[in-house]
Amino acid sequence: MREDSKWLLLVFTLPTSKASERVQMWRKLQRFGSIPFRNAGSLLPNTPENQERFEWLAAAIRASKGQASILQVQDIDDVSSGALQDQFRKARGTDYTALIKDLQKLKPSAKGPSAQVLRLRRRFEEIVAIDFFTSPLRRKAEEALAQVEQIGVKPNLTERGSASKTKYQKRTWITRPRPGIDRVSSAWLISRFIDIKPKFIFAASPATHPNAIPFDMFQGVGFGHEGDQCTFETLCIAFDVSDKRVLFIAQAIHDADLEDRKFGRHEGHAMNQILRGWAAQNILDDELLRRGMDLIEGFYNSIPQPKENLT
Repeated sequence: MREDSKWLLLVFTLPTSKASERVQMWRKLQRFGSIPFRNAGSLLPNTPENQERFEWLAAAIRASKGQASILQVQDIDDVSSGALQDQFRKARGTDYTALIKDLQKLKPSAKGPSAQVLRLRRRFEEIVAIDFFTSPLRRKAEEALAQVEQIGVKPNLTERGSASKTKYQKRTWITRPRPGIDRVSSAWLISRFIDIKPKFIFAASPATHPNAIPFDMFQGVGFGHEGDQCTFETLCIAFDVSDKRVLFIAQAIHDADLEDRKFGRHEGHAMNQILRGWAAQNILDDELLRRGMDLIEGFYNSIPQPKENLT
């Protein structure tokens, strides 16, 4: 496969007598997240997974007496890559909108770990799997899903030292996939100042791992945003982390995550841009977290001990 080919285009024909096979192909193309490209065929981003999907479809089409070709496309002269990405986002936006409407229709009795909610959770995960360019509605759908799951009550962690480190040693910590600046820095803080040997895992819902400690999740459990504080700040307060360089980082993370310019720090924004760049390269969550934690560690070691009192 040519590494410089950005897109895959599946072009196929089926005999007119194969109406049911044509419907099946259309449904599979929908499930794979492809978009129609004019009347030429179906388009997907060029990844090994999508290449395999198109190859299986092409084989099935040929087995049905049809013809199929898979084209690797670098550029299209009158449509930019950004415009194509927007078409994918628009398609997934339609999926998320329909999901949100179904979530809003749920009766109060259906909330929690019900069969309906679990079905909608699976549907959300299926959409995410083909949300190749991150629709802006993904976060809204995730928040709507978290509201109906209602798996627990969030403890009040605003008091300094309200959490005991002895209860949080060698634990598994769970957060959402595709970690950004608040989750990356929180994982670094946990590893550096709270848990001597933490394990980090990723899931959209803490219910999938009930023994893990959630942080920065939408479901309102574990350690997360408290008032106008980001998760990193909540952890600092709950575990009474008073290292002045950590508190300096907390200000930078707050400004990058909440974007309210409360402290006037710009360092977190730059680190967040780096994380987004890595995420755009389809780096796996574990590697993205590791790189982000290394980034925060480097930032920590670059800061001289502040003379001013940051508490």
